[in-house]
Amino acid sequence: MKRSALIVILILLIFFVISFLTNILGPIIPDIIDSFGLSIGLAGFLPFSFFLAYGVMSIPAGILIERYSEKPILLFAFFIAFLGALLFALFPKFHVALISLFSIGIGMAMLQVAINPLLRQAGGEGNFAFYSVLAQLVFGLASFLSPQLYSYLVLNVHTENTSFIIKMLNHLVPENLEWISLYWVFTIVVLLMILIIRFVKFPKVVRLEDEKIQTGAAFKDLLRNKYVILFFIGIFAYVGTEQGIANWTSKFLQMYHDVDPATKGADAISYFWGLLTVGCILGLLLLKLFDCRTILIAFTSGALISLTFALFGPVQVAFYAFPLTGFFASVMWSVIFSLALNSVAHHHGTFSGILCTGIMGGALVPLIIGGLGELIGLRLGMFFLYITLGYIFSIGIWAKPLINNVTINIRIKDFFRKTKN
Repeated sequence: MKRSALIVILILLIFFVISFLTNILGPIIPDIIDSFGLSIGLAGFLPFSFFLAYGVMSIPAGILIERYSEKPILLFAFFIAFLGALLFALFPKFHVALISLFSIGIGMAMLQVAINPLLRQAGGEGNFAFYSVLAQLVFGLASFLSPQLYSYLVLNVHTENTSFIIKMLNHLVPENLEWISLYWVFTIVVLLMILIIRFVKFPKVVRLEDEKIQTGAAFKDLLRNKYVILFFIGIFAYVGTEQGIANWTSKFLQMYHDVDPATKGADAISYFWGLLTVGCILGLLLLKLFDCRTILIAFTSGALISLTFALFGPVQVAFYAFPLTGFFASVMWSVIFSLALNSVAHHHGTFSGILCTGIMGGALVPLIIGGLGELIGLRLGMFFLYITLGYIFSIGIWAKPLINNVTINIRIKDFFRKTKN
């Protein structure tokens, strides 16, 4: 397949939209709780509905893409997301929210599975690592901007603001449900993506044999490997930690520190994703200097300390400590995923599908926190994050990859070894 700058740009745009739709749930949970009169336990079903879709759809999406190719699947994924966003915008009810979020999650899961092999070929295999990091930066930028858009809309819909967009939203959004305006924006954004993809010519992607998802002997062979199960739990724990913090930070600040979720609460979530993006950049440098297991242990320790300050510190400390956990979480996904793939010799495509199914941790951990919060209070409920972070910490101890990440020290040793020979 020939390299295509247009396809690379389109994929980066898709990453932006995925993040834009995915990571807005945390800032709006306090509004959803207040608008629908929900308990904290019931509110936990909102991220559960969204991320459950990843557990359901990750492996089937890989099989569908191999059969029908990328473009039809991308169009179908955005169409499902469009229906989900439109449904909630038209009928803002709690039970509709659950259906809507599951539909959007199905679409996002299909997109995640489709675009990585496409990026590898459109940008060139040798540039894949660079473009993957660039995609993560774009992903983080969207996560930083979406809470800011939420704040703007909530503070301006049904006010004297005379801008054309706000005036249109005033006619579509019910009184006292200003946050629903976000889902009208999502509907328009997804519709635009459908139109863009419809008119873009896609090259044929040729998957390497080891990138294909197989459900027969390869799948059974992997499940017999204890490291496959252990790293699946690792991905589950990471996404659960990330979403547990992102989804409950604003509500925590509102409950314990009387912070307005539409302004300061949204800012805290925005900074969380912003610092996670900054941490990715630093992580790239550190991975060239140190063994990735050492980095994982160090960053997880930092996350545990930051979480402790966030849960028990005064409002000024909590407001900065919660986002700081995002900085320390920044390297976890890439390190766990790379350690996992480097710990298994074959069937990497199928293994990747199994690992991506672990994204359903984003469904269960926030739900568990919400349930515990209902019983013993949200502060104690968020203690569950010590368990998930503790497991991630343990990966740095027991992981034994077949291939270690290449550091400057390794390169220097190889250089002197070759010179001596």
